[in-house]
Amino acid sequence: MKLPNLFRRLAGRDGLPEGFAGALDPDERVLGVATLQGGDRHLVATSVGLWLPTDDGARRLGWHMVSKATWKSGAFVLVEAVEAEEIDGAVLLTDRPPVRWRIAQPGRLPEVVRARVEGSIRSRHHRDLPGGGAWFVQRKIAGRDGMVLQVRPDPGTDLDAVRSVAGAVARTLAGLGPTAD
Repeated sequence: MKLPNLFRRLAGRDGLPEGFAGALDPDERVLGVATLQGGDRHLVATSVGLWLPTDDGARRLGWHMVSKATWKSGAFVLVEAVEAEEIDGAVLLTDRPPVRWRIAQPGRLPEVVRARVEGSIRSRHHRDLPGGGAWFVQRKIAGRDGMVLQVRPDPGTDLDAVRSVAGAVARTLAGLGPTAD
Protein backbone atom coordinates (compact mmCIF):
# COMPACT_ATOMS: atom_id res chain seq x y z
CA MET A 1 0.00 0.00 0.00
CA LYS A 2 1.38 3.38 -1.00
CA LEU A 3 1.14 6.03 1.71
CA PRO A 4 0.53 9.72 1.05
CA ASN A 5 3.61 11.97 1.46
CA LEU A 6 2.52 13.22 4.90
CA PHE A 7 2.26 9.69 6.26
CA ARG A 8 5.56 8.62 4.69
CA ARG A 9 7.28 11.50 6.47
CA LEU A 10 5.81 10.45 9.78
CA ALA A 11 6.89 6.83 9.24
CA GLY A 12 10.59 7.21 10.11
CA ARG A 13 12.91 10.09 9.29
CA ASP A 14 11.44 11.13 5.93
CA GLY A 15 11.68 7.61 4.49
CA LEU A 16 15.17 6.69 5.66
CA PRO A 17 15.89 2.99 5.32
CA GLU A 18 16.08 0.98 8.52
CA GLY A 19 19.63 0.91 9.88
CA PHE A 20 20.79 4.03 8.00
CA ALA A 21 24.07 5.10 9.63
CA GLY A 22 24.21 8.76 8.56
CA ALA A 23 23.17 11.81 10.58
CA LEU A 24 20.89 14.10 8.58
CA ASP A 25 20.82 17.83 9.24
CA PRO A 26 17.62 19.02 10.95
CA ASP A 27 16.19 20.48 7.71
CA GLU A 28 17.55 17.79 5.37
CA ARG A 29 14.82 15.89 3.52
CA VAL A 30 15.03 12.42 1.96
CA LEU A 31 14.16 12.55 -1.75
CA GLY A 32 15.01 9.06 -2.93
CA VAL A 33 16.50 5.77 -1.76
CA ALA A 34 18.06 2.95 -3.76
CA THR A 35 18.69 -0.46 -2.23
CA LEU A 36 22.00 -2.01 -3.22
CA GLN A 37 22.25 -5.65 -4.13
CA GLY A 38 22.42 -7.67 -0.94
CA GLY A 39 19.70 -5.48 0.59
CA ASP A 40 21.58 -4.19 3.63
CA ARG A 41 23.14 -1.02 2.13
CA HIS A 42 21.57 1.99 0.44
CA LEU A 43 22.24 5.13 -1.54
CA VAL A 44 20.14 7.94 -0.06
CA ALA A 45 19.46 11.16 -1.98
CA THR A 46 18.53 14.15 0.18
CA SER A 47 17.95 17.85 -0.31
CA VAL A 48 21.61 18.42 0.65
CA GLY A 49 23.47 15.62 -1.10
CA LEU A 50 23.91 11.94 -1.82
CA TRP A 51 24.66 9.61 1.10
CA LEU A 52 27.13 6.91 0.09
CA PRO A 53 27.67 3.66 1.98
CA THR A 54 31.10 3.25 3.57
CA ASP A 55 32.76 0.46 5.52
CA ASP A 56 32.00 2.27 8.77
CA GLY A 57 28.56 3.74 7.97
CA ALA A 58 27.67 6.44 5.45
CA ARG A 59 29.02 9.77 4.26
CA ARG A 60 27.30 12.61 2.44
CA LEU A 61 28.56 13.98 -0.87
CA GLY A 62 27.20 17.45 -1.67
CA TRP A 63 25.44 17.77 -5.01
CA HIS A 64 28.02 20.33 -6.13
CA MET A 65 30.75 17.66 -5.86
CA VAL A 66 29.12 15.15 -8.21
CA SER A 67 31.07 15.30 -11.47
CA LYS A 68 29.13 12.60 -13.23
CA ALA A 69 26.43 10.10 -12.34
CA THR A 70 25.00 7.49 -14.68
CA TRP A 71 22.36 4.80 -14.35
CA LYS A 72 22.48 1.89 -16.79
CA SER A 73 21.74 -1.83 -16.76
CA GLY A 74 21.07 -2.04 -13.03
CA ALA A 75 24.21 -0.15 -12.02
CA PHE A 76 24.76 3.36 -10.67
CA VAL A 77 28.18 4.84 -11.51
CA LEU A 78 29.41 7.94 -9.70
CA VAL A 79 32.41 10.18 -10.36
CA GLU A 80 33.15 12.34 -7.34
CA ALA A 81 35.01 15.64 -7.58
CA VAL A 82 37.74 16.59 -5.12
CA GLU A 83 38.79 20.16 -4.37
CA ALA A 84 42.46 20.22 -5.36
CA GLU A 85 43.22 23.92 -4.98
CA GLU A 86 41.60 27.31 -4.32
CA ILE A 87 42.57 30.35 -6.42
CA ASP A 88 41.03 33.73 -5.56
CA GLY A 89 37.70 32.09 -4.78
CA ALA A 90 37.72 29.63 -7.69
CA VAL A 91 38.05 25.93 -6.82
CA LEU A 92 40.13 23.67 -9.05
CA LEU A 93 38.69 20.17 -9.17
CA THR A 94 40.06 16.76 -9.93
CA ASP A 95 37.98 13.64 -10.31
CA ARG A 96 38.24 10.45 -8.31
CA PRO A 97 37.98 7.17 -10.20
CA PRO A 98 34.41 6.08 -10.92
CA VAL A 99 32.64 3.96 -8.28
CA ARG A 100 30.00 1.46 -9.37
CA TRP A 101 27.16 0.06 -7.29
CA ARG A 102 24.79 -2.71 -8.38
CA ILE A 103 21.26 -1.62 -7.55
CA ALA A 104 18.54 -4.06 -6.52
CA GLN A 105 15.78 -1.42 -6.23
CA PRO A 106 16.52 2.02 -7.73
CA GLY A 107 13.41 3.76 -6.43
CA ARG A 108 13.48 7.42 -7.50
CA LEU A 109 17.23 7.72 -7.05
CA PRO A 110 18.27 8.05 -10.73
CA GLU A 111 15.79 10.83 -11.46
CA VAL A 112 16.50 12.66 -8.18
CA VAL A 113 20.28 12.57 -8.71
CA ARG A 114 19.94 13.90 -12.24
CA ALA A 115 17.61 16.71 -11.18
CA ARG A 116 19.73 17.73 -8.16
CA VAL A 117 23.07 17.69 -10.01
CA GLU A 118 21.69 19.64 -12.96
CA GLY A 119 19.83 21.96 -10.57
CA SER A 120 23.07 22.85 -8.80
CA ILE A 121 24.58 24.19 -12.05
CA ARG A 122 23.88 27.87 -12.69
CA SER A 123 26.23 28.31 -15.65
CA ARG A 124 28.93 26.37 -17.46
CA HIS A 125 31.44 27.31 -20.11
CA HIS A 126 34.37 25.49 -21.70
CA ARG A 127 37.42 27.56 -22.52
CA ASP A 128 40.32 26.45 -24.71
CA LEU A 129 43.69 26.84 -22.98
CA PRO A 130 47.25 25.76 -23.80
CA GLY A 131 47.41 21.96 -23.88
CA GLY A 132 43.62 21.50 -23.77
CA GLY A 133 40.98 23.49 -21.95
CA ALA A 134 38.89 23.71 -18.82
CA TRP A 135 35.26 23.76 -17.76
CA PHE A 136 34.22 26.77 -15.68
CA VAL A 137 31.05 25.95 -13.77
CA GLN A 138 29.14 28.12 -11.32
CA ARG A 139 27.27 25.93 -8.86
CA LYS A 140 24.87 26.45 -6.01
CA ILE A 141 25.73 24.61 -2.81
CA ALA A 142 22.63 23.15 -1.18
CA GLY A 143 21.89 24.77 2.17
CA ARG A 144 24.16 27.79 1.57
CA ASP A 145 23.76 31.22 0.03
CA GLY A 146 25.72 32.15 -3.06
CA MET A 147 27.62 30.11 -5.60
CA VAL A 148 31.02 28.58 -6.06
CA LEU A 149 33.12 28.77 -9.23
CA GLN A 150 34.50 25.33 -9.99
CA VAL A 151 37.17 24.77 -12.62
CA ARG A 152 37.85 21.32 -14.04
CA PRO A 153 40.88 21.19 -16.37
CA ASP A 154 40.90 18.76 -19.27
CA PRO A 155 43.71 16.18 -19.14
CA GLY A 156 47.00 17.64 -20.40
CA THR A 157 45.98 21.28 -19.92
CA ASP A 158 48.69 23.67 -18.71
CA LEU A 159 47.79 24.12 -15.01
CA ASP A 160 49.52 27.50 -14.76
CA ALA A 161 47.25 28.77 -17.55
CA VAL A 162 44.23 27.30 -15.74
CA ARG A 163 45.24 28.99 -12.49
CA SER A 164 45.73 32.35 -14.20
CA VAL A 165 42.38 32.30 -16.00
CA ALA A 166 40.53 30.84 -12.99
CA GLY A 167 41.83 33.63 -10.73
CA ALA A 168 40.87 36.31 -13.25
CA VAL A 169 37.38 34.88 -13.72
CA ALA A 170 36.85 34.56 -9.95
CA ARG A 171 37.95 38.16 -9.36
CA THR A 172 35.66 39.38 -12.15
CA LEU A 173 32.69 37.46 -10.72
CA ALA A 174 33.43 38.94 -7.28
CA GLY A 175 33.36 42.44 -8.81
CA LEU A 176 37.08 43.00 -8.26
CA GLY A 177 38.11 42.95 -11.91
CA PRO A 178 40.74 40.75 -13.49
CA THR A 179 43.73 42.68 -12.12
CA ALA A 180 42.73 43.29 -8.50
CA ASP A 181 45.56 43.88 -6.02
